[in-house]
Amino acid sequence: MKNKKFINNAKNVIDLEIKALQKLKKNLNNSFNNAVIEITKCQSKVILCGVGKSGIIASKIAATLASVGTPSFYLSASEASHGDLGMISKKDILILISNSGETGELKNIIQFAKRNKITLICMVSKKNSTLYKSSDIKLYIPEVKEAGHGIVPTSSTSAALALGDALAIASMECRKFGKLDFKKFHPSGNLGNKLRTVEDLMLVKNKIPFIYENTTIEKAIKFINLKKLGVAIIRNNKKETTGIFTDGDIK
Repeated sequence: MKNKKFINNAKNVIDLEIKALQKLKKNLNNSFNNAVIEITKCQSKVILCGVGKSGIIASKIAATLASVGTPSFYLSASEASHGDLGMISKKDILILISNSGETGELKNIIQFAKRNKITLICMVSKKNSTLYKSSDIKLYIPEVKEAGHGIVPTSSTSAALALGDALAIASMECRKFGKLDFKKFHPSGNLGNKLRTVEDLMLVKNKIPFIYENTTIEKAIKFINLKKLGVAIIRNNKKETTGIFTDGDIK
């Protein structure tokens, strides 16, 4: 089998997903603004839910929202009907994702939301569906051609993911959530390192290696070795910093 054939397959899949994103972009309307405003105003949690591939997308969007200042989590649609509906409060916002809008596992959640007057936002491709008609804010994802015989969720899930990312970034901008805020939720890894500040590296007061001007060289060397920083900060009797003494000076 020629490798070229697989490359062409890959390009076709990517082309389909690009077309899906372009179609999504053209269909954005004021409902998106309303969704961002509601998410930003939310005083509790944003809960995302979906089934199958839509569930995986919902989980990722929840993680992205949480990382940019919107408390969010993913709720399993199947577990919701077996007690986890108790995780939802009246001040929460629900975002339900379904390509068809008729996913059976979501119907109990829709009913629960309507019964408790919980704000319901949908991300759906069928305007005549139960989910679309039941939602307070309707985010329409245009129907698109899927890859893999036209049946494998690919283009539609890419569009849903992009729409979720757009919601997260727009709500971040609305909250004026900056780099230093972002750093609070990303203390580790490459992102954490890139956003480190001087404050992160500073020593707390009781760990700073202070010595007085009349300290002997011998004691100063022992103190530098003890603190393992290669330096001692010199003070006078008024506790004013007057200089530094380093292991380089000793050498």
